[in-house]
Amino acid sequence: MRSQGQNYYRLPFTAYRLPFTNLTTYSPPPLLFNAHLETIYPALLRTVKLPPYERERISTPDDDFLDLDWLRQNSTKLVILSHGLEGNSTRAYIRGMAKAFFDRGFDVVAWNYRGCSGEMNRQVRFYHSGATDDLEVVVRHVSDKYRDVSLIGFSLGGNLTLKYLGERGASVSPIIRKAIVFSVPMELYTSCLKISHPGNWIYARRFLASLKKKVKQKAQFRKEIEIQGIDRIDNLLEFDDRYTAPIHGFTNALHYYRESSAVGFVRAITVTSLIVNALNDPFLSQECYPADLLRHHPCVTLETQARGGHVGFSLFNKNGLYWSELRALEFIAT
Repeated sequence: MRSQGQNYYRLPFTAYRLPFTNLTTYSPPPLLFNAHLETIYPALLRTVKLPPYERERISTPDDDFLDLDWLRQNSTKLVILSHGLEGNSTRAYIRGMAKAFFDRGFDVVAWNYRGCSGEMNRQVRFYHSGATDDLEVVVRHVSDKYRDVSLIGFSLGGNLTLKYLGERGASVSPIIRKAIVFSVPMELYTSCLKISHPGNWIYARRFLASLKKKVKQKAQFRKEIEIQGIDRIDNLLEFDDRYTAPIHGFTNALHYYRESSAVGFVRAITVTSLIVNALNDPFLSQECYPADLLRHHPCVTLETQARGGHVGFSLFNKNGLYWSELRALEFIAT
């Protein structure tokens, strides 16, 4: 897909909302007074009580596996949850969304990307922001059991979800009714630059350390992976250039970013979809708010909130739900 020029993304700092929304504009608790606290607090301190997941392992066409974590109650409706970079089904934002929909009568499946379930996958490849073939495996797996399926994605999982829907366009599976995504780095190159900014070092360092550890673990039984000098890599772009891109068939990091960024695919989406990105998200570049591109889109709405951080949107309330979970319920369950 071709990349767009910078002038394509002039960002009016206003919120584009669906007409039926009843939620007020998100306002964080006073304790969370900046974007970093909004991002870090729920990631480190939130706990969500859930029934135990039921794990199911399914095979992929290339002789690998995906681990799916289920909450089932014989519902006719299902939500598929896609996590963020170096996440998994145990993350609080996944568990919180799972609880919100399970309590509302939905079945829920939180799928773990290759290498993210607690057991390393078999093939050389891992997962990446544009690896929609694995999401297709999950959708096909549930297609004989459900006829009302919604997709919910966070961060990398949001990009993956939008790219998946855009790639398939009008041929998307008819079981998929709606999609909602949060904190989406829709333009990967500029988002990589943004998260690598000195002010965001705490996030970049954490992701980089986790990714390096995973590559070293894979290299123990896949000798095709060369790890000499890996500890000298000090930024995510360099990591993607050396590992993510070549392992997954891209020429280099820029090729990977260009071909995998959801912003190049959203025009073709035919499923009713909502993108919720906070304007103070420390991970997102301006190109991740393509208001002009989506202003007259018949199916996709961009909703910008002034606050929220990255996969934040915390609320302190008696029911324990966050604003993002209430928003997703309103959008999908209405």
